[in-house]
Amino acid sequence: MQRTQPFALGFRADPYAQRRDWGEISVWDRTADWCARHLLRRDQLSARSLNRFVAAVHRASAELEGLPAEAWRAQIAELRLALGRQGFTPALCAKAFALIRLQSQRSLGLAHFDTQLKGAYVMLRARVLEMDTGEGKTLTASLAAAAAALGGLAVHVITVNDYLAERDRDSLRPLYEALGLSSDVVLEAMDESARRLAYRADIVYCSNKTVVFDYLRDRQHLEERMQALPMALARMLNLQGQRPTTLRGLHFAIVDEADSIFIDEARTPLILSAQRADPAAQAYAIQAMALAEQLRLPEHAFLEAGQVRLTPAGRDHLRACLPVLPPVWHAPLRSEEAVLQALTALHVYQRDVHYIVHEGKVQIVDENTGRVMADRSWERGLHQMVEVKEGVDQSAARETLARISYQLFFRRYLRLAGMTGTCREVAAEIEAVFGPAVTRVPPRKPSLRQAQGEQLLATMALKWEAVAQALRRRLALGQPVLVGTRSIAASEALSAVLHAHGLPHVVLNAKQDADEAAIVEAAGQAGRITIATNMAGRGTDVPLSEAARAAGGLHTILTERHDNARVDRQLIGRCARQGDPGSWEALLSLDDELLAQRPSRLLDTLRQVLLKHPGQRQAQRLGLWLYRRAQARKEREHGRVRRNLLKTDFQTRQSLSFSGQME
Repeated sequence: MQRTQPFALGFRADPYAQRRDWGEISVWDRTADWCARHLLRRDQLSARSLNRFVAAVHRASAELEGLPAEAWRAQIAELRLALGRQGFTPALCAKAFALIRLQSQRSLGLAHFDTQLKGAYVMLRARVLEMDTGEGKTLTASLAAAAAALGGLAVHVITVNDYLAERDRDSLRPLYEALGLSSDVVLEAMDESARRLAYRADIVYCSNKTVVFDYLRDRQHLEERMQALPMALARMLNLQGQRPTTLRGLHFAIVDEADSIFIDEARTPLILSAQRADPAAQAYAIQAMALAEQLRLPEHAFLEAGQVRLTPAGRDHLRACLPVLPPVWHAPLRSEEAVLQALTALHVYQRDVHYIVHEGKVQIVDENTGRVMADRSWERGLHQMVEVKEGVDQSAARETLARISYQLFFRRYLRLAGMTGTCREVAAEIEAVFGPAVTRVPPRKPSLRQAQGEQLLATMALKWEAVAQALRRRLALGQPVLVGTRSIAASEALSAVLHAHGLPHVVLNAKQDADEAAIVEAAGQAGRITIATNMAGRGTDVPLSEAARAAGGLHTILTERHDNARVDRQLIGRCARQGDPGSWEALLSLDDELLAQRPSRLLDTLRQVLLKHPGQRQAQRLGLWLYRRAQARKEREHGRVRRNLLKTDFQTRQSLSFSGQME
């Protein structure tokens, strides 16, 4: 009789379990995998198979319901043993979901809907779930996380910020405890010992950046002992050294807002660095900024697609300045790169858009989440040059210790799943780069969301006036309104206009993040106006009062489109959730960033037409088409950056492998 290896042993046998085939997959292997999935229909989850699974869950629920406490605990213990031995077979998954669903009803007063049962099974099968915003993905993830943890896997539920991680873990903690599972949350501000203890829990909630940097610290500590055999020998001989690893390995990840993490944040590698005091570098940054301030736009330099380029006159001017500077400036290529960085700090990076100045420090604002990243810094001296620009003390230069991209990191999980409400446009890229295919589960109830249309205004000032008038109309109806802005500066500019109009409102941006929970909780009250950056986008659930629901639900206003349409849809998705009423509209302008980055004569002509005839139908259609075209162009640019970053990652790793290093 042939013996099979217990399912959980494959995860536990490796002291730091993760995928170790980190090389680039060949074209032939990728083609064969695509054919197996899409032509041979392997690993497909059809609507019929999902319906059969839901029926099996309900049958198992009928058998388990009404069991006494002692028999209930015995069922949990029996299920843990079976999952650890056999893995996630459909029959065991159905029983696990039935047990978790019944326990959720007892502990939380919430029973998972059929759509949530389907979504959780999709994720347990290591796929990305696309489910409309407002369908309860947080509760859906609890099924997959608990079932995986019962099977012996270390589960990471990864979301986009600490606020959501802590909120979700706290709301689900009673369920996990009732199932005999430990859960914890890892926050950015926690020290190393607290992180290590938290990661020992069965289910860990954390942000994407937190888990990646903790992984990089483990890699830096382990170095060549990262392989399974050296780690096992070190553990057996008690040679692990000065400290244990922070993570238990990379078993199973459920990535919330998967398109944001896999796509939007995947353009920039994550770099683990250490401070390196260097007075000469500080002087160098000051000199670079002084040179950049001598150069005039567009004579000496110009902006192209968000990057600074020197003109021939600019290069000549720079070379004429170099002989009188210290010897470090006598290398032309290095000097030009430094001045370009300084010009970028001067003309590209804007206060209250890309960063804020808080307590004498320059702090980066994450464009995707609208939140401050207090301990992050730009590389290659750019951060210090922004500090010189703002007149604050320079922070110490940083030395790179390790780096990795999201693309390379998430491929290392043994099982990878995700969930989001907006990924159909990037489903092919997610599957090609990260592995999991995307499966959509339709909503439980038809959406009642009403689109009120889009309007394009000639100038920014006219747009803010139009927003104020729209708010006055909604206020008369008693509707709560959420106004989305792209930056802190835009939220404050609109706030000033509303103050002038006498419209009461609250502002949620990176400067008011301490009040986030209270502001979001009150945003659904009748007649409430909330101005918010992307902090009120992904994952934010605005509870409606009965008066607000009767007045038409939450109304959302987009005041500017983002670099991709998925972020816009996430903001729209704050309204009309789970069968509630709601509506949205977009009030845009020709001064918005997407259009302002590429000025043209056509836009100037269009501006003149809209100034004279704001509602002219053909002008509106043309302007909105140009806006969508600019957005699509920006999405293509970001796609090229992601592909180039992954290619560079593979090339760098191949080069480092010859020296015995990895990242």
